Amino acid sequence: MAAPLRRVLMRSAASAMRRADRKEWHYGPGFDPARAADQHKAFAELVAASGAAVEWLTDEDDGLADSVFTHDPSLVTDRGAVILSMGKALRKPEPALHEKAYARMGVPIFGRIEAPGQVEGGDCVWVDAQTLAIGRGVRTNEAGIRQMAALLEPLGIEVLGYDLPLWHGEEACLHLMSVISPLADDLALVYSPLLPAAFYQLLKARGITLVEGDADEFRDSFGLSLNVLPTAPREVIAVAGFPNTAAAMEAAGCKVQTFEADALCIACEGGPTCLTRPVLRG
Repeated sequence: MAAPLRRVLMRSAASAMRRADRKEWHYGPGFDPARAADQHKAFAELVAASGAAVEWLTDEDDGLADSVFTHDPSLVTDRGAVILSMGKALRKPEPALHEKAYARMGVPIFGRIEAPGQVEGGDCVWVDAQTLAIGRGVRTNEAGIRQMAALLEPLGIEVLGYDLPLWHGEEACLHLMSVISPLADDLALVYSPLLPAAFYQLLKARGITLVEGDADEFRDSFGLSLNVLPTAPREVIAVAGFPNTAAAMEAAGCKVQTFEADALCIACEGGPTCLTRPVLRG
């Protein structure tokens, strides 16, 4: 998940969020669609400057505000894309946007998660090429995890499910990737108080060094201080304003770039990782 980013699927906030109702989408009081669009544009420029080719979802005025968070509706394997099933009702139409984009891009569909199964991409963490960890919480259920396990087992991939805490309630979003961001194959940024204990033990057993995110910054950012996008091993893009977490990553040998994201990431509970669906790394 931290190999050099070559190709990535994104959705412009200018089109996705232009008519978004803050209360309907459970966004914070700092949400402003015009500022969110400007901040997303700055983020996209950083992604492109890393050398990644950005593939854009539709610019239709479809009212799907959360579709800007392209990490969640699909997962990409070596054999193609898996079309996921969303746990948030307002996001149910989004997987179809991804399927249409993959058809245009020439990416095959390897499989799909069907109702009543639910899996969101933010709950999926590749520990290595043969191990996929999935968080079981308010957005991803046991039926979805079992479907994913059956889908990936013929590829020799083990799927491991881990229970997540409720944290701020059903309307909030705590994904497994809310508490871990891979920084390199052997390095990850974590907020260990919310990590499933068995997952924490697995990471340690696999020899992955864990960098602790600052607890106060995690609280003040609603977890977004921990949500960073690796564009290459030890090269990451993070939300501005959380110097202690950035310093911890830099002390571990990482180069950290930041962008202002109060109206986009902090207000809408989705960070740099959420804003991208990596299609090709390596």
